[in-house]
Amino acid sequence: MQLNKRRHGEEQPYWPAGPFKIRLPFIHYRWEAAEMIQGLIMFVVSLAMIPLLEQYLGLPYDVALGFVVVCGIGFMLPALMGVPLVPGWITPAVPIVLVFLGNFEPGPEAIRALFALQFLVFLIFFLLGVTGLGAKLVHLVPNSLQAGIIVGAGIAAITGEIQEGGRLSNTPISLTLGSLLAIFLLFSLAFRGWVERHAIAKRIANYGIVPGMIAAIVIAWSIGEYPLPAIEWGITQPNFAEMWHYLPFVVGFPSLDVFMLAVPTAVIAYVIAFGDIVVGRTLMSRVDHLRPDEKIDYSTDRVHHVTALRNLIHAFLAPYPGLAGPIWTAVTATMAERYKYGRTAMDSIFSGGGTFWITGFVALFTLPLVSLFQPVLPIALSLTLILTGYICLMVGMEQAHSTAERGVAGTMAVVLAVYGAGWGLAAGCILYYLVEKQNLFGFEAKAPLHNEADDEPVKATSHQ
Repeated sequence: MQLNKRRHGEEQPYWPAGPFKIRLPFIHYRWEAAEMIQGLIMFVVSLAMIPLLEQYLGLPYDVALGFVVVCGIGFMLPALMGVPLVPGWITPAVPIVLVFLGNFEPGPEAIRALFALQFLVFLIFFLLGVTGLGAKLVHLVPNSLQAGIIVGAGIAAITGEIQEGGRLSNTPISLTLGSLLAIFLLFSLAFRGWVERHAIAKRIANYGIVPGMIAAIVIAWSIGEYPLPAIEWGITQPNFAEMWHYLPFVVGFPSLDVFMLAVPTAVIAYVIAFGDIVVGRTLMSRVDHLRPDEKIDYSTDRVHHVTALRNLIHAFLAPYPGLAGPIWTAVTATMAERYKYGRTAMDSIFSGGGTFWITGFVALFTLPLVSLFQPVLPIALSLTLILTGYICLMVGMEQAHSTAERGVAGTMAVVLAVYGAGWGLAAGCILYYLVEKQNLFGFEAKAPLHNEADDEPVKATSHQ
């Protein structure tokens, strides 16, 4: 129950605060049991960032856990401030960020580099949110470059897991079976048919990647690919005092040349994140008309403001390889699916998202849960990256519409995945002008483009 209840057809109650709309649990929205259960399991994905913090930034475990707590605070901000999406990392950008961080020594050098990158991401979101130029800017990026960025992120994500010495080679059975189950439940046409015909399949589908993750963890414990947990009781103790020694205030702020090196990766991260914003708008529009009892206010500018704030907090208090992204697509889609079934299933879109991450934040301090999942954190990270890679390849290939665009995108993607954001962007831009531009020097005669399928002339794209 909540103190302020929504009238039919209106927005969920809120306290106005400038561009934000403040909503608190039990005051402005009710507590949702299903999202609470998901939060108690899916919070393990937050903990999955710990191995990357240890490897690339050189953090001790208890300090890395403190960084994750800062991230958890950021995860609660969107529902609190009026954004109807379940937030996450800029997950497709994680492999590209890791390629960038690979150029720096773990420790102070890498922390300074990550501060530079995350501060630039904050600036991009802030400036484009304040000016309202975000949507216009992304539309100027050619299809081939957008596809190259997305496919490159997918290649980097999957390659990092399946290459020699990667997590798949170390735990092949549990990770392979868990990934295949998750992909089947999320993307299989056959399973989609089962969902329409069987109630139990629909219930399983409502939990997104949770069944695949649980299956991978149980298999790993059963066959000994990961050790069984030593359950501890009490409250976790992130080392907030020691965290200070791993922040830019102590290790120092980056020089201008480090900021310049971070620019291509920051631009790519924003392009990916803006695609996520568009996905979020699509998910909300699909369910908004099915629920006439609630008016959903989806403001792209507000999404930019809140995402900018989260990246600013991270930059100074917990530089984060995952960055702060506008949406956790799998969980938001799962939540939207349940929201469609009416007010009894989920009172408000904000009650679902708010309950999920408040529960996830509380779970970070619940030592029995944290100690239960601690040995299998690599599985949660690997599943997230493999599924992200699969989605990136699926979406990126749809983005390129012609042979020329696919050639530019594919080549750019490989360069980006192997050599990083700077070289990838350079290769993509050069190939775009060499391959796709009809008037390379401004005086060539224009020739009609032809569709390869039916040999009919088609119009050039807006980028030509």
